[in-house]
Amino acid sequence: MLTYKFLEKQDPEVMDVVRREARRQADELELIASENYASSAVLEAMGTVLTNKYSEGYPGHRYYGGNQIIDDIENIAVQRAKKLFSAEYANVQPLSGSPANAAVYFAFLKPGDKVMGLKLDHGGHLSHGHPVNFSGMLYNFVQYEVDSGTGRIDMNEVAKIARKEKPKMIVAGFSAYSREIEWKRFKEIANEIGAYTFADIAHTAGLISAGKMDNPVPLFDVISTTTHKTLRGPRGAIIMCKEKYARDVDRAVFPGIQGGPHDHITAAKAVALGEALEEDFKQYAEQVIINARTMADEFLKMDYNVISGGTDNHLMVVDMANKGITGKDAEQLLERIGISVSRSTIPNDPNPPMNPSGVRLGTPAVTTRGMKEEEIKKIVDWINKAIEHKDDKISSRKIKNEIHELCLQFSVPGA
Repeated sequence: MLTYKFLEKQDPEVMDVVRREARRQADELELIASENYASSAVLEAMGTVLTNKYSEGYPGHRYYGGNQIIDDIENIAVQRAKKLFSAEYANVQPLSGSPANAAVYFAFLKPGDKVMGLKLDHGGHLSHGHPVNFSGMLYNFVQYEVDSGTGRIDMNEVAKIARKEKPKMIVAGFSAYSREIEWKRFKEIANEIGAYTFADIAHTAGLISAGKMDNPVPLFDVISTTTHKTLRGPRGAIIMCKEKYARDVDRAVFPGIQGGPHDHITAAKAVALGEALEEDFKQYAEQVIINARTMADEFLKMDYNVISGGTDNHLMVVDMANKGITGKDAEQLLERIGISVSRSTIPNDPNPPMNPSGVRLGTPAVTTRGMKEEEIKKIVDWINKAIEHKDDKISSRKIKNEIHELCLQFSVPGA
């Protein structure tokens, strides 16, 4: 665990919470697909004096004095992002994924413009047009779905909807879809109707940057990503785009959506991007996918319904209906034995969003700890036993102890 000598002395109550959460992370298994462990170097960067500075504007064009050094860290982050993703332009200031997506819409659209996005219960994100989200409130979204038989996006159907609706922008990306996106086909469809292309790669950015999945950045007009999922950085986001859209994107982020950037987070982004440029990160990304495929295969062997029948990336959605348990109950059951997952809707889910039919699982965090196929098989076996014997408290305690023993063998950065 990192040392916190000043925090421990100044505020032991807060220090106690930090210590307990560090212990929980070390003692339990993290299978939430959107979570990961930042390195100790990234954690340290977030705790630097860079947090003291206000830096509205961009390098060389700030609205406050004293930013000549801050300009250096932002430029480092920008150059690393461009190199990592083969991007023409990058803005590293967005504070998180949804604000980044809001800035993209703000840069390319006007309120009321028509946009296409993947439906939420088919694997999309709230910010891809759900009615309760700003995106669905401000823009006229039409939604495409996955095929009910295959669980995959039917690009012929996407083309059909696009030709009929003629949206100004097509959004390609997801929060719970386990297959490779056909970026080139999306681009062809958008070109046919004269639409902008927007790729949200928040979940797969680390896998894309490592060359393990197809890269839409050179192809699409604009791309957003968070920096804390498979990219293994701090909580934050990046927008990349064609050079010709740089001015619009910059203005949308500041002053359009945000004030000053969080410079300590920019530094942490730079560190994470630097780590992602290293060879061992490519090996990590490859193992993430191997582990996910192993996990999906094991679930299928145990007669679980894995949506789309497997995975090409780091995650999967598993329908729990045939196991006699809802996604919410499965989430809570697994939490009691020391495994964190997130409940998830399945395509055309008959159950409500707060108590859906499925769970979403991912392998980025356990892979960061060094776990491989052997450990993944054990984890799936524990999940299955916990569900099969959900009313057996003795069995649950035994599984929890076995999970703790496994966790002792694999450390968590900073914990």
